[in-house]
Amino acid sequence: MYAYDELDRTLINERVSEFRDQVKRRLSGELTEDEFKILRLQNGVYLQLHAYMFRVAIPYGTLSSKQMRRFAHVARRYDRGYGHFTTRQNIQFNWIKLAELPDALAELADVGIHAMQTSGNNMRNVTSDQWAGVAPGEVEDPRIWSEILRQHTTLHPEFSFLPRKFKIAITASEHDRAAIKIHDIGLRLHKNADGETGFEVLVGGGLGRTPFIAKTIKAFVHGRDILSYVEAILRVYNQYGRRDNIYKARIKILVHELGIEKFAKEVDEEWKLMGDVGLTLDHSAIEEVRSRFSYPAYEKLPHMPDELKQAAADPLFERWRKNSVAPHKVQGYSIVTLSLKPVGGPPGDATADQMDAVADLADKYSFGEIRVGHEQNLALPHVAKRDLPQLWRALDRLGLATPNVNLVTDIIACPGLDYCSLANARSIPIAQELTRRFANHDTADMIGRLHINISGCINACGHHHVGHIGILGVEKNGEEFYQITIGGRADENAQMGVLIGPAVPYAEVADVIEDIVEAYLALRDRPEELFVDTVKRLGVEPFKERVYATR
Repeated sequence: MYAYDELDRTLINERVSEFRDQVKRRLSGELTEDEFKILRLQNGVYLQLHAYMFRVAIPYGTLSSKQMRRFAHVARRYDRGYGHFTTRQNIQFNWIKLAELPDALAELADVGIHAMQTSGNNMRNVTSDQWAGVAPGEVEDPRIWSEILRQHTTLHPEFSFLPRKFKIAITASEHDRAAIKIHDIGLRLHKNADGETGFEVLVGGGLGRTPFIAKTIKAFVHGRDILSYVEAILRVYNQYGRRDNIYKARIKILVHELGIEKFAKEVDEEWKLMGDVGLTLDHSAIEEVRSRFSYPAYEKLPHMPDELKQAAADPLFERWRKNSVAPHKVQGYSIVTLSLKPVGGPPGDATADQMDAVADLADKYSFGEIRVGHEQNLALPHVAKRDLPQLWRALDRLGLATPNVNLVTDIIACPGLDYCSLANARSIPIAQELTRRFANHDTADMIGRLHINISGCINACGHHHVGHIGILGVEKNGEEFYQITIGGRADENAQMGVLIGPAVPYAEVADVIEDIVEAYLALRDRPEELFVDTVKRLGVEPFKERVYATR
């Protein structure tokens, strides 16, 4: 966990005071909605269909139990008793009254939580691997670098009014759990031939109306130079980004139109012109940030404790363990994913009572630490293997032990037309119906790893482009229709899904997904061949034939 210092606390408290004054002026009529809009957006406040939505940052997906309890309090006191965890390590509250927003923000600030730059045309929350610091085989903890970038880009005067929003993600593992290739800048920590730590820098990724996979702009940038190199990219984007057309304003369009070679040349020239502007990170600066991260005092524990051996006789526990428990870099410990995808539930939602309970479990079993993942699930990163049986029983009572992590019902979905003023169609009811259709755990296990992503509009907040199966809501003559893509993925082999055919009406979506899954089971080469690999091998046509043969 990163410990805030006095400067951090002063910054977020001053921001609360500023926002309180801005809300006061809006409520009095001194500010019009248009004048207030840019101010509220930079504090994570959107005007949605029914109320204001409040988006709060969880930097690099790390939370303390104290902070989780404060989320529960805000949900209970200011909202309707729940929060929604997003794909970019934020939490959203959908029903907070504008007059009460400053009080909610002040209560969050008391425990080191803020909403700065969770919206607007600026640097958004820097995200990372939810297993950062505990994943076996990672180069080093990427949260150190996430924090360095967070500090540098928060309220940066040059980058607070970019042509469009800007997102950075960092990973340090061979398997990418941070989806770095669909971000404006993706950073992959690795070591060069001399054993020095640095970054592969990717640029120009993003989804939405015009999706692109990020391209490598530099294979290795030394850690000491990463701030200056990222700043060079931002300066080039700030200068040449399309401010005249919101649909062409993202850096992905600039990279596409210039080409990666020309864009890289512009960045290198800017980097050289910058010279020594005080952004080179010496060892002491990096270690100062590193020193503010505390790590658990792990015990020396056996690889296979008696408690785990005894619990293995319970088939329900074993199903959950095999699905939701991952290896830890320290012997005797595990990483436990808490599924926020119960059968019939809205993906990513947690009630205030669940959040309080998770905080208690984190204190008891995970050194008070909780993580939030790109997949809209939670994780306890430091669980002793001997405690897994007790933890499972507690999670089961809370409805947080559904053994569906990375399976067909572990659905990523945006709030859709139930909440969002930009949406064309509903997302949540589609997800709920699909979890009911595939509720049988034996069936889900037989299907294997399969990611379904749902977006209610072309803005792609549900990342439908990179779902193994992607579902996009569109509007046709006042009715909800859905386009279906297959073959996408957001990992280290990221690629966009391919449209299988014409959009289908709302009532047929679940049937279509069942048809696609049945086709996969019939077409796969062997039980171990994943859905996405079958699509890669055979292409779209066999699935298209199955879906549209009788439609």
